[in-house]
Amino acid sequence: MRGAVLILGATSAIARGTAVALARRGHPLYLGGRDEAELARIAADLIIRYQIKVHWGTVDAGNYAAHGLFLEQAVETMGGLEGVVLAFGYLGDTVAARTEFEEVKKIMAINLIGAVSLLNECANYLENKRSGFIIGLSSVAGDRGRQSNYYYGAAKGGLSIFLQGLRNRLFVSRVQVLTVKLGFVDTGMTFGLPRLFWVALPYTVGERIIIALEQRQDRVYVPWFWRYIMFIICAIPEFLFKRLKL
Repeated sequence: MRGAVLILGATSAIARGTAVALARRGHPLYLGGRDEAELARIAADLIIRYQIKVHWGTVDAGNYAAHGLFLEQAVETMGGLEGVVLAFGYLGDTVAARTEFEEVKKIMAINLIGAVSLLNECANYLENKRSGFIIGLSSVAGDRGRQSNYYYGAAKGGLSIFLQGLRNRLFVSRVQVLTVKLGFVDTGMTFGLPRLFWVALPYTVGERIIIALEQRQDRVYVPWFWRYIMFIICAIPEFLFKRLKL
């Protein structure tokens, strides 16, 4: 029997796509998020479609003190966890953040501090269990600072480094840590943004993420071609890069 998987930020489009990929493989799921009504709706849909065990509970990335208890409840409800998927994020408003530090704090609190707080609890649990996996959804925005999204990019870049260190730490405990560097995906977060191209569908992305997990990859760019796009962007010399509008 497949082990249970905790999905954090389960109401996001990419989380739903990943949940479907896991459900197709027979994994029981525990959905975590802030919107109780939406969590209940998604859980009911997954149960009907895939005949799997699905439970849910509310969690707020910014309520750090409650993260440990939330994980305990998920573990108790599911009888243990095989893995964790961190799928929440907040793009924020880069222009507003220049003059409104509350916006900066929100971007950092959700994408980095809240993510690290929850993953720290999950890492400790899986390390003691000496098996399992963690999937962290980061972004290509964290590969190089660009004026269009450098606050978000800084937070996601920090998350990528955290996941890399976690992978190094948990290797001896046989816990797999997969960093997913996302490009443009058709979600509510990217809807209406200018200059988007080759936008991927959430369910395609979710399937690709789980395939990368099954292949025991450490890092994957989704869609795949972003690996080459970011290789080129990162190779541009700084004296030229600072003159570009990216």
